[in-house]
Amino acid sequence: MHIGEVAARTELSLRSLRHWDEVGLLRPSGRSDGGFRLYTEGDVERILLVRRMKPLGFTLDQMRVALRDIELLLDEGPSTEHGQEARERLDGVLHEAARRREGLERQLAMADEFIDLLSRRLS
Repeated sequence: MHIGEVAARTELSLRSLRHWDEVGLLRPSGRSDGGFRLYTEGDVERILLVRRMKPLGFTLDQMRVALRDIELLLDEGPSTEHGQEARERLDGVLHEAARRREGLERQLAMADEFIDLLSRRLS
């Protein structure tokens, strides 16, 4: 698939996809004869994973490591030494994601309180 189709499917901008390619976070699987980026379904799955990590405030490096560890687990499985290390790192990412989500829930609750308060005052 070309970058425009991927952008539409993932609800990301072309700019974001190009940036992630340039910084080495998510490289497309190929290029056309004309040099255009070509993406696979697997690429789209990785893009969606990053898209889900982004609101939680993970850095590009943290996302890069998580993607690498997920690929490592898929390739080697959890029973190898490298697979076990990747699993341990991903377990840390999971716990950090849950902690960050709790913070977002608190912020959302405060936003809801503000909206409710303002709505009552304007009624």
